[in-house]
Amino acid sequence: MLRIGLTGGLASGKTFVGRALSEMGCFLIEADQLGHQVMAKGAEAYGPIVAEFGAAILNQEGEIDRRRLGALVFGNPQLLEKLNAIVHPAVRLRSRELAEAFARREPHGIIVYEAAILIETGSFRDYDRLIVASCTPEQQVARAVSRGTSGDHLTREEVENRLRRQMPLEEKVKYADYVIDTSGTKEHTLEQTRTVYASLRSLQPS
Repeated sequence: MLRIGLTGGLASGKTFVGRALSEMGCFLIEADQLGHQVMAKGAEAYGPIVAEFGAAILNQEGEIDRRRLGALVFGNPQLLEKLNAIVHPAVRLRSRELAEAFARREPHGIIVYEAAILIETGSFRDYDRLIVASCTPEQQVARAVSRGTSGDHLTREEVENRLRRQMPLEEKVKYADYVIDTSGTKEHTLEQTRTVYASLRSLQPS
């Protein structure tokens, strides 16, 4: 079993790369998607988050409004730490269960775990290889504003504020075993992804 970490920054193209690797045969685990699941109404992180941050973060349906919650925590490191302390253990547990189930089915498979802060948390060391998806800061802003990110529909100011709090991509690439430059066309990104996939396959026993 080969365990691969995939990271980048806000709107850096890591999700596109991850899904391309999935189509090529890897088993993709998306931390952001698991985060959505554990924060859903009735899921394991829902109650503790509402208890910590109050009913003001809920929408009319009683679901957690991620934009409201983000507005609270992204400008306050202490609150962000509290949120992460609730969400991350639940995400790690779901991720581990998914990975273990896949390993039983495909002992020589490749698991790709996509998450934004693998380097910042030090968890990148848990993986056999690390891929970083990279583009320019200007592209990150333009992409995040034009399409919204994780359904949040962020403004330019909100995107720029979040980027200021993230480790710059130019720093992240220093930790990478593979860097995929997503600043060009989708086909160029796919070409690089295919090359990385072939390299990962070469590491696996036949």
